Amino acid sequence: MTRGGRRPYDGVVMTTPVTVPYVRYSIESAHWWIGWALAALLAASGLDRTDLDGFSLASFTVGPDTAIGLTQHFGLTPRWLDHVPMGGEHTGTHFDAPIHWVTGRHLPDNAVDTLPTRHMVAPACVIDCAAEAAADADFLLTVAHVEAWEKTNGRIDAGAWVLLRTDWAKRTGRAFANLGDDGPHTPGPDAEVMRWLVAERGILGFGTETIGTDAGQAAHFTPPYPAHHYLHGAGRYGLQCLANLDRLPPRGAVIIAAPLKILQGSGSPLRILALVGPKVALHSQDAGKTSGTST
Repeated sequence: MTRGGRRPYDGVVMTTPVTVPYVRYSIESAHWWIGWALAALLAASGLDRTDLDGFSLASFTVGPDTAIGLTQHFGLTPRWLDHVPMGGEHTGTHFDAPIHWVTGRHLPDNAVDTLPTRHMVAPACVIDCAAEAAADADFLLTVAHVEAWEKTNGRIDAGAWVLLRTDWAKRTGRAFANLGDDGPHTPGPDAEVMRWLVAERGILGFGTETIGTDAGQAAHFTPPYPAHHYLHGAGRYGLQCLANLDRLPPRGAVIIAAPLKILQGSGSPLRILALVGPKVALHSQDAGKTSGTST
């Protein structure tokens, strides 16, 4: 099936038969061979791996260095290096679990140590609003923006990440936080689009390049901080401080986001990866020259 006249995904294609040696009826053996075959296909496919983490733990430490060195591997003893990272669960590029917000505090499997591992790998839809955010730091994503994106790229699939590209990750220092006397001024979603994405599209989660999944002035929305309110109240997730979204196509990327297994953790710093097939990226660039991704 095509979306907007284009193939929705043009990633790994098996062009030659793969022979799997006979194994006795063992699920474990079958899983091993499936993993081996997938690894071989990925290695031969030319897939590009893109790091989406914009800020590491080092960016938010309280000390002058990345971490406190407990040991140094100089001289004869000791021979290892050991650090104690300084930072909270919601530090740098990080993952928000449902338990992070009051609306998700009573849900089952709502912490990073209990969330389903099948949710750690999922497709992504990238909505490009970089031009709008450059013109207005308080730009808000609306349902109309998403519907315009869908006319070009196809309906957002249930269980997909929606990532808001604003190019905010290219800012540094004071310009990134963009604090004013009345608080931060950063782009994000409005309340209705978050309700709609969760209820009408069934998204897995929402990701941004800014410090939070909500707009800087979202404390004044109804409800306050609607991305947190609707996402976590429905058992969905958030990603913040992303980068390199300009390297991803509107659709076709596969996101790997596996938070640390912190006991009853409300979130976790993480390194997030995107896998993109070269043909997908090429098609998306050609499409962007003629139709754009959001208006």
